[in-house]
Amino acid sequence: MKKLVLTFCLVLSIFSFGQHQDKVDFTKAKIYLSPLPKEKKIQGGVIYRFNVLQNVDSVFFDAKNMDFSKVELDGEKVDFNPTEKTISIKHKFKKGASHKLFLEYVAKPKQTVYFIGWDDELEGNEQTLPAGKQVWTQGQGKYTSHWVPSFDDMEEKVEFDLTIEADKKYQVIANGKLLLKTDNEEEDAIWIFDMEKPMSSYLLAFAIGNYDKQVLKSNSGVTIENYYYPSDSLKVEPTYRYTKKIFDFLENEIGIAYPWQEYKQVPVHDFLYAGMENTSATFFSDAYVIDSTSFIDRNYVNINAHELAHQWFGNLVTEKNSEHHWLHEGFATYYAYLAEKEIFGDDHFYWKLYETAKTLDNISEKGEGESLLNPKASSLTFYEKGAWALAVLKDKIGEENFKIGIRNYLNTYKFQNVTVAEFITEMEETSNYDLSNFKAIWLDGDGFPMDAAKDYLMKNSASLRMYYVLKHDDENSFDSPEILKDSELATELKLELLQQKGNFPELDLLPLITIEDIRIRQFSAQKMGVIPEGLKEYAEPLLLDDSYITNELMLYNLWSSFDYDRSVYLEKTKNIVGLPNMNVRLLWLTLALFTPDYNPTQQTYYHNELVGYTSAIYNPEVRQTAFQYLFEISALNDEAYINLIKATNHHSWQFRNYARRLFDTLWTDEEQKKEIEKVANQLNSSDLRYLKTKLK
Repeated sequence: MKKLVLTFCLVLSIFSFGQHQDKVDFTKAKIYLSPLPKEKKIQGGVIYRFNVLQNVDSVFFDAKNMDFSKVELDGEKVDFNPTEKTISIKHKFKKGASHKLFLEYVAKPKQTVYFIGWDDELEGNEQTLPAGKQVWTQGQGKYTSHWVPSFDDMEEKVEFDLTIEADKKYQVIANGKLLLKTDNEEEDAIWIFDMEKPMSSYLLAFAIGNYDKQVLKSNSGVTIENYYYPSDSLKVEPTYRYTKKIFDFLENEIGIAYPWQEYKQVPVHDFLYAGMENTSATFFSDAYVIDSTSFIDRNYVNINAHELAHQWFGNLVTEKNSEHHWLHEGFATYYAYLAEKEIFGDDHFYWKLYETAKTLDNISEKGEGESLLNPKASSLTFYEKGAWALAVLKDKIGEENFKIGIRNYLNTYKFQNVTVAEFITEMEETSNYDLSNFKAIWLDGDGFPMDAAKDYLMKNSASLRMYYVLKHDDENSFDSPEILKDSELATELKLELLQQKGNFPELDLLPLITIEDIRIRQFSAQKMGVIPEGLKEYAEPLLLDDSYITNELMLYNLWSSFDYDRSVYLEKTKNIVGLPNMNVRLLWLTLALFTPDYNPTQQTYYHNELVGYTSAIYNPEVRQTAFQYLFEISALNDEAYINLIKATNHHSWQFRNYARRLFDTLWTDEEQKKEIEKVANQLNSSDLRYLKTKLK
């Protein structure tokens, strides 16, 4: 901690404009961190600068599970009152005064900071898996106060600078521009990051890990740093494909320069979501680090564009509270779709809107629709209905008015908090349109206005006009093979017509298998099921098609349909791993275990490998699939039981819930229950939290 205290004095600088709630305006914060990964603690200090707007007898910070060793106001010790959730500083603060407050602490974060790979049993995993050891944060909404005394309220905007001490063999990435990394003979280095503008504290972030980086420059001169694990160098291009194009497009389309000094993207292991738009430093799941073959099946493009759009919508201009969440997620979703339109074309854009409209309409028909102003609305509402609202708004007031309105809105409220009403007022004043009817239908209304959405799609998309005409006027056109052969028609239209068709007799599948369009071949693989002998020679080439989803489907379909050739299919696909979730490899191992005449001396090895994928060094998608296959073939062993027990406490709620459901199923079987109780003796108390609830 001594090195960090010295750095306090070296990097203090002039504080800048900020905002605050009530009677005190916090303007600048300098944060100093020394993470202790093996102890899962954060040793830190922070200096806050603030101005007193009205007389007040205390200030407070949100601070979860922190022990404070020093609290000083303007260099003097001051009384403070810590609780499990906050710290209050008692003092007679006079209107017009400015102060410097120093807090030194140790945090024991129960969430928000994730120490990945530092457990004793995972030592050495840097040689086992590309991610290696990591520390990363996820402050979604209001949780940064688990690692630094800060503000759970989004309305408190402060200019934050971060100084982080860490083992110099790792890279440290955080908000803002890296000003300095010390280079000395000691094991630890100090990284100093500077932010020039204020932001909400939930957008604070840092990551520590083993990374290299690709550096790009936008047309406007902004530095873009794309991080990757050193062993993933061949995946950099497909993972970050179109990044510069997305950045340049959004700057041009939004009409406001990127508001921060530089931009970074960082894949992290076991991330809770697809991505998070930390100011100037997007973190995303390494499950989206892909090779070129994966690009057709699952790529990072939409997440890339969505999180970048948040740098304006959410970070530059921030909602006052969750009632206005549309101003974040609806806008980021819409602008991400526009970026994809620029990359993949109009059909991709309008058919994506059509798909989300169908989903929203189905929910609305069930009486489960939600207003965009409902603070408890679902992500589907905020993201997809929100994107639709903006598409319709632009159509209503015209593209030029829309763009001018967006620029005025961002300029008026930059580095501030805003409401939906203020956005609507800005758009009305710019366009000279009365938007009360738009607001009533698209924002206030619970239902999804499908007729209006259909009119919008038919007006703007030739292929959707054709679809609606075919659907309404000529049901037989759905069966016409000429539609599939027409290279001028959108693949999305063909796929929708095929979906409408339903079941596919053998002869109808044949033209789909041999068509040049890879997405239609993938559709045919999904429709096959048991393959008749007459289709065998046409279906077999799909086993090695340029799609890992098709590979997986066809491996299972062919293996199931032709037992005399099972070993042939396994041999052909033995080196295919698949998507980052290892979809092909996990299926391959399962089928190999059920093919006793295929490499019989390797059966134990195959079983051990499949069990190994339940380990914490793999991402939750891999682990969940491995658990599921092992359960289905009754091949769980002691190692798998141990990994499952630990998974019931995982920080990702989706994976944790799956693990608990599987555990509950096993617990009802007396034999499995005995095995679980036996291996439980090898685990520590914290691993057994969920199991103990069963024993009670």
